[in-house]
Amino acid sequence: MGMDWNKLVSSRRLGREQDAGRPDARSEFLKDWDRIVYSSAFRRMQDKTQVFPLSDSDYVRTRLTHSIEVSSVGRSLGMLCGEFILQQPGAPDILPQDFGSIVAASCLAHDLGNPPFGHSGEDAIQSWFRDGGARYLDGLSQAEQADLRDFEGNAQGFRLITRLQNALDRGGFQLTYAVLSTFLKYPRGSVLADANGRLISEKKFNFFQHDAPTFERVASETGLIRKSNGSCARHPLAFLMEAADDICYGVVDLEDGHRVGRVSFREVEALLMPIAFDGAGSTSESYTQVHDNTGRVEYLRARAIGVLIHAVVEAFKTHYAALMAGTFESSLVDRCAFAPQLRAIAELSRAQIYSTPAVLQIEAAGFEILGGLLAKFVPALVQEPALRSSAHRKIVQIVPAQFAAGATRYQRLLGATDYVSGMTDSFALTLFRRLNGIEMPGSGF
Repeated sequence: MGMDWNKLVSSRRLGREQDAGRPDARSEFLKDWDRIVYSSAFRRMQDKTQVFPLSDSDYVRTRLTHSIEVSSVGRSLGMLCGEFILQQPGAPDILPQDFGSIVAASCLAHDLGNPPFGHSGEDAIQSWFRDGGARYLDGLSQAEQADLRDFEGNAQGFRLITRLQNALDRGGFQLTYAVLSTFLKYPRGSVLADANGRLISEKKFNFFQHDAPTFERVASETGLIRKSNGSCARHPLAFLMEAADDICYGVVDLEDGHRVGRVSFREVEALLMPIAFDGAGSTSESYTQVHDNTGRVEYLRARAIGVLIHAVVEAFKTHYAALMAGTFESSLVDRCAFAPQLRAIAELSRAQIYSTPAVLQIEAAGFEILGGLLAKFVPALVQEPALRSSAHRKIVQIVPAQFAAGATRYQRLLGATDYVSGMTDSFALTLFRRLNGIEMPGSGF
């Protein structure tokens, strides 16, 4: 028995299940998009690394611009697939644009849990708890220890949107269950019996043990299929959120790489031309009229994204039965007509964009910065208040109260990672310098 769209698109809200809300021209899913846009967590992404940490360029993308672009692609994917879904048996009584709004909102939130300095920030937090901070995990359950040793930005994102963005702990943003369920790329916890790393839904995890009850509510409300090992199958629309991210990572990072001089125009043209012109072997008149290389790259990027959107929609239609049965375990871009071209782009990006000396140097510094911050905050927060040293008390006073209020050691450790992972790149660097006496606050601080 497959999943039911009437449950998958639930417009009930976490923490406000009995409140139907005030009806207006906006759908409940579009309201979710608005809630995320106006949040402080979303604004902080303007100073969080996408590819180039602490970039001096005002052109290359941050997490904020990346998330907006992914949301735009996700909206198109959702609407186009929504038209197809509404033609199938058991279709819900909503509009194609409602599917678009669900995917767009989940895309907008997909990177909210990422710590400073990109994915190396996740590695830095993991490394600290596996090495210097390992002793603070004594006495925690296996799952609680794994939450910290294997710290995961996707799980932090789920925690943020369902808990941290509301001081009263009443469901965070109080988003609809449909959007929350679509957000779950990896519907499992940090410890999973018989985890299969080859399955795309089990490669990582999407909730910490502290947030397991919330995950259960989301999975139950939207009718996600339960697997025998304790995980769930993905929401079908989660594959569209992932595809939107994959498209933007592939094509847009290549554009940024060209803009900062890491990839030549000829390399970009050779990679994007077969996608942008769908293997036709010829270009359009509009393309030949663009005379500067920067403009040509922008043209190819825009056209390639449009072609890839329709290719992913076709892959969604082809694998629809498996998606609804919860047995599909691949990314849609890997099953679309341009998978070989996207793999070639990924290979070049790894070699010439993601592994440049400047990027690697700043990522290495990020290890020192985040590890250094955790080394300051964790010992102070886990210590019982009566036993804290004078230095520890000063550190605790620096930490916002919401991150220092945990009732158990595990919750206080999560408070430390909540605080550090929510920082921007610049704030983390500045705070590290100040706590280590490298610089002092100005007189107006």
